[in-house]
This record gives sequence, C-alpha cells and structure tokens, in this order.
Amino acid sequence: MSKFDMSAPAELFPSRNRKIANKVKYRRFDHASEAIRFAIEELPEALLLGAYIEINEERLGHKDIRALYDAANFPAKEPAKELAN
Repeated sequence: MSKFDMSAPAELFPSRNRKIANKVKYRRFDHASEAIRFAIEELPEALLLGAYIEINEERLGHKDIRALYDAANFPAKEPAKELAN
C-alpha cells in the first residue's frame, strides 16, 4: 500500500448488510485518521468486513484499515490512561 496523507479528507463506505437493523451509511471525514478510527471503533464487525475508505482516490479495504489502525504511528490513538493507586 502506498503512503498517503492521514490529514487528507476521506470517505467511508460501509458494506451493505441487510441483517443489521441500525444501518450505518456513507460518511465523509475531514481527516483520514478520523475515518479509520471510526471504522474500527464504531462500525459493527459485519459492516466493517465489506467496508472501504477512499483517500485521495485510493481505496482501502477492511484489512488495510485494520493494519493502519494497528500501526504504532497511527495519529488518532489516545495514550492509555494510567490507573490511580
């Protein structure tokens, strides 16, 4: 996968699954990192499997989305909160 700008606008196209009652539809994001975070953290698994994100005319499937989210340098991840003693 070629390198792309995580701050570029992105479009999320969830898969079409008629079994999911609460359907998530097309969404546009100001930043690719927001689209990736939303796809992984908010989409039901059934909708993520066929979903893709388009960034600068490049399409990323669910495996690419997961790989970017899991990368150590993913910009939208918040650091883990420390537990108070």
